[in-house]
Amino acid sequence: MNQVQVHSLFTDFDIDLFKAGKHFRLYEKMGAHLTEVNGVKGVYFAVWAPSARSVSVVGDFNYWIQGEHLLNVRWDSSGIWEGFIPGVEKGTTYKYKIQSNNNGIITEKADPFALYCEHPPQTASIIWDLDYKWKDKKWMDIRKDKNGLDNPFSVYEVHLGSWRRNSEGKFLTYLELADQLVDYVKETGFTHVEFMPIMEYPYDPSWGYQLVGYFAPTSRFGKPQDFMVLVDKLHQAGIGVILDWVPSHFPDDAHGLGFFDGSNLYEHPDRRKGYHPDWKSLVFNYGRNEVRSFLISNAIFWLKNYHADGLRVDAVASMLYLDYSREDGEWEPNIYGGRENLDTISFLKDFNEAVYADFPDTQTIAEESTSFPMVSRPTFIGGLGFGMKWMMGWMHDTLQYFKKESVYRKYHQNDLTFSMTYAFTENFMLPLSHDEVVYGKQSILGRMPGDEWQKFANLRLLYGYMFTHPGGKLLFQGAEFGQSSEWNFEGSLDWHLLQFGYHAGIKKCITDLNALYKSNPAFYEKQFHVDGFEWINYSDAENAVLSYIRKGNNEKESLIVICNFTPVVREKYRIGLPTKGKLTQIFNSDSTEYGGSGVVTSKPIKIENMPWNYRDYSAELVLPPLGVTVYKIS
Repeated sequence: MNQVQVHSLFTDFDIDLFKAGKHFRLYEKMGAHLTEVNGVKGVYFAVWAPSARSVSVVGDFNYWIQGEHLLNVRWDSSGIWEGFIPGVEKGTTYKYKIQSNNNGIITEKADPFALYCEHPPQTASIIWDLDYKWKDKKWMDIRKDKNGLDNPFSVYEVHLGSWRRNSEGKFLTYLELADQLVDYVKETGFTHVEFMPIMEYPYDPSWGYQLVGYFAPTSRFGKPQDFMVLVDKLHQAGIGVILDWVPSHFPDDAHGLGFFDGSNLYEHPDRRKGYHPDWKSLVFNYGRNEVRSFLISNAIFWLKNYHADGLRVDAVASMLYLDYSREDGEWEPNIYGGRENLDTISFLKDFNEAVYADFPDTQTIAEESTSFPMVSRPTFIGGLGFGMKWMMGWMHDTLQYFKKESVYRKYHQNDLTFSMTYAFTENFMLPLSHDEVVYGKQSILGRMPGDEWQKFANLRLLYGYMFTHPGGKLLFQGAEFGQSSEWNFEGSLDWHLLQFGYHAGIKKCITDLNALYKSNPAFYEKQFHVDGFEWINYSDAENAVLSYIRKGNNEKESLIVICNFTPVVREKYRIGLPTKGKLTQIFNSDSTEYGGSGVVTSKPIKIENMPWNYRDYSAELVLPPLGVTVYKIS
């Protein structure tokens, strides 16, 4: 006898929205919900499986026996199976046993809307709730200012499993991270933390980019409420939280979304669109309305229930192009004969409109590596609607330049200056991310040329150039103290390096750069606008020197930046200036406290009434070797 009672959380309006791809709160209806019906406590289950002949809930409570608890299919052709099971409690493990209409295929699936999952390699879902008393009201009330595009955005990218391990080499828990990570980020001065995917994933080497539990923080580090504590503590410390979000692909693990009800439910049925050859994974069917509702609901879920301040969307380029990583004959053009995936474009616009409609004080950030136009422009003028986009071209060109011995750099000045020809076509974030320190690429420090002193001087110069270049900033964990080796996701960062002067100097340099960035509006108020940057001289390739002005809303607060990309001290180096007065040095990457040689200008420099660089005024400076200096005019 079926022990499932007829019960529903869905209204007719819910179903209409779901079918139209416009239901962005599906998590309130789908999944497993602790509730009470007619005075009896239990759990309401709802799952989308339109190709199913029957759906059973199996779990601890019925000894995993199929058919004991059969859900009821709705009458409205929505494909939703639902019902209330009395007596099921929080903490119970469960799955859906689905018999398909397609040749009687039987699948056993984790709940796509599960709030909590078993610790991998176990694969069941766990009945849970989201009860938690947040303590971050002060942050939530002011985060519109903290997350605005005219505010500092200095992001520390973290992989929770390898940031730091305990003395036994095991993961730190969310609660341990809520103490150690929060204190560290506050100390070093980053404005935001970006977590590589924390949604449940089965395979550690995927780093979290192959998801099965889209609504569940991974149980590797603790319970869902423990992750809430981590976010809460970061907010209380004045630090924003960005989550990596992966709507681009998902694994074909037996308990995941693939072939969910014996049909291509979540993935596109055409393998040319539904399979990703690079990652051997499945691709969502962005043209299916119910899938769009699922994905956008998932984005909204993390912003609403976990107070996330932003979503960094992974692998957008792979979503936008039908021929991405495909040879001729392996893809089909769109209806206009082009290579753009029109369903994806429509989906991303819907996603961004939904996010900014309900959470205008957050940001969406695209990892998009091509020249696809208007990624970070509003949808009402034809853009995709993202708040920011990673500046992959800057990252590639800059690292290529810094790899070169300084004697050759004069022949490659364009590698650096080219970024300014397109810097304001998008709202760019400059990323030195995890992707740049794996697969034989070496650490960022490991790419720097020269002897030990030059390597560290080059690294400080790179960071100084990055922080004074227009755009947001992102550094992957370990880069802030000069991690020597490539990133190893199976271990901890090499924290012992901080006992050595050069590494401690890098950390001090990053801390001061963060303070410099946050305390000078010229670096952030117009960081995405052409009015915020002006070249002084970009053509001195012979000396490998760049000089420029950074400007905010108040012209009097403008800053002068000079970068010397050679180990030669430049005495009496003259630059043109926009006004008379005095120059005061407020940052120098060659400071001895960073491990530099100490070519520092401590006294103000008088600006002369001498034309230079097509300007009426100028001053003679001493440029430190492999150094970046920043001056204020007073």
